[in-house]
Amino acid sequence: MFAVGATVAAASDSGGSGSSGTSSRAPGRYSPDAGFARDMAVHHQQAVEMSFIVRDRTEDEPVRSLAYDIANTQANQRGMLLGWLDLWGLPKVIADEPPMSWMAASDGEAGGEAGGEAGTGGDGGHHGHDMGAAKPGALMTGMATKEELAALGAARGRDAEVLYLQLMTDHHKGGVAMARGCARQCATPAERALAQGMVEAQQSELTLMADMLKQRGAAPRG
Repeated sequence: MFAVGATVAAASDSGGSGSSGTSSRAPGRYSPDAGFARDMAVHHQQAVEMSFIVRDRTEDEPVRSLAYDIANTQANQRGMLLGWLDLWGLPKVIADEPPMSWMAASDGEAGGEAGGEAGTGGDGGHHGHDMGAAKPGALMTGMATKEELAALGAARGRDAEVLYLQLMTDHHKGGVAMARGCARQCATPAERALAQGMVEAQQSELTLMADMLKQRGAAPRG
């Protein structure tokens, strides 16, 4: 809890200069900083949900341990992201904001109009095109559909393990792409650092999950 609070405070401090705090230099409503926080919080919530599902459907300790680690890590990171939105005085949900639209800002926008405003109160990136290649029925890239979640909930034993590892592999690939986008575009140093940490950790887990699938005579989908 202390670590989460310290990280959230660091993001608050980095948003302003001197004693101004976040009041004058908080990220804008549609900035990459805010968009990433909103979208990744939703993305992480599904990973936590899938991890709790599989822990009740297998006795395999390596899978249960991985699921616990993912659930714990991503729940804590989700708390940081939502905490930053609170500190910045920004909504956690925006009805007219397509998922991942914050990633659509071109390099020119990031360096010009959006770059000048995204981290300091502007709305850069809101008018770009949605860059997500989400499959039908999924909210964002890598996320599972309701049907896939239902299938995971109905599976048991090895079938549950394999499906979880496949779904989480897809989920991590989508998460890595989003985190890389924030590492490039977000203006808040603490948030960029968190995003880069997500990239590194989830890439490591992708390698681990590929090995675990191979041990079970399966492979990542696609």
